[in-house]
Amino acid sequence: MTFAAFKETLKNDQPPAGLRPVLEAMWWDGKGDWDRSHDIAQEVHSAEGSWVHAYLHRKEGDRGNAAYWYARAGKSMPGGSLEAEWEQVVTVLLRENAG
Repeated sequence: MTFAAFKETLKNDQPPAGLRPVLEAMWWDGKGDWDRSHDIAQEVHSAEGSWVHAYLHRKEGDRGNAAYWYARAGKSMPGGSLEAEWEQVVTVLLRENAG
């Protein structure tokens, strides 16, 4: 699935079938449901899950907690916009989902 196709699915009431939990978490965040997204992300115990979790806490404004999760993901906290990071995370996860 391309990023554009993923973004288009945000018009739907439910995420596309077969998404890995990290992508489902980003889908719910894209729909504006931070809580549901966070509930999913905190149950994914991997670097990808930590990255999504970090992004969500950055979005929440909890930079200390975000820094912890970025470190767990092996990443630095980005300085760009949340929208740019959302696109980057989704794009990378989609690429890995296809592989």
